[in-house]
Amino acid sequence: MRRHVDYALARRAVLRDLRAGRRERTDVCDAHPELLRAGRHVGEVEDGDCPVCGNASLRIVSYVYGNALRQANGRCISTPQELTKLEATHEEFSRYIVEVCLDCRWNHLQRHELHGRRYAG
Repeated sequence: MRRHVDYALARRAVLRDLRAGRRERTDVCDAHPELLRAGRHVGEVEDGDCPVCGNASLRIVSYVYGNALRQANGRCISTPQELTKLEATHEEFSRYIVEVCLDCRWNHLQRHELHGRRYAG
């Protein structure tokens, strides 16, 4: 069983604070240009509209990090096959799943998952 942390509650709190005026839109719509580029070119289309601007331009981007990944460290994962290959060849690494809006630059970490042979099964 894979181990993971889901950030849905944190996402709801940020959106609640934004709507209540306790956060500025510029504080939550600040996606890095590289994240936007990854979302545009390798991101998966997310069902539903952006929770900030309401446009249907949400994308999901996955990144992997791990000491043993070497060249793959920090790389975007664009297909399930890439993730499967890394899982088969590495003992442990992290995958971060981020949602990003290509229009308003909203971005939020959805999940952090632990992958690799150690967590297979």
